[in-house]
Amino acid sequence: MKIAKNSIVLFHHKMTDQDGEIIENSAGQEPSAFLYGHKNMIETLEHSMSGKEAGDKFCVTLQPEMAYGRLNLKNRLRVARKSIGQEGKLEPGMIVPLKTVEGTRPVTVAKVGKFNVDIDFNHPLAGKTLTFDIEIVDIREATLEEIKQGKPQSSANI
Repeated sequence: MKIAKNSIVLFHHKMTDQDGEIIENSAGQEPSAFLYGHKNMIETLEHSMSGKEAGDKFCVTLQPEMAYGRLNLKNRLRVARKSIGQEGKLEPGMIVPLKTVEGTRPVTVAKVGKFNVDIDFNHPLAGKTLTFDIEIVDIREATLEEIKQGKPQSSANI
């Protein structure tokens, strides 16, 4: 079976940045599962799987605009230290929860002061060129319930 719309796809992946640093690696773990054609992952990465079959291995490199976007320097803000939902010492580069009117969201600490914290609310992978090494493990047709929900029931059902 080839990957097409409404396929449940199980795959292993390794994601590295432009410096070759491993960001994610599913080797030795359960494969990831998703419903193809429902925008459940980076669109360009999803399209690269079209027509692939179980056992296929391939590599895809995505420039920032095709992955998590370019780094937007306007996406920085100074907030009161008490707005950060993180106990203990804060350091630049840490990803911490920020309490907002829409709920809590993860942000990156850019600079720490005594009473204020400069935060960056770009996606942590914004501005990075990412390479994905993909191995398609298995494919099956999605059930009507999975299509309705927009996601697989569980990877154990594949």
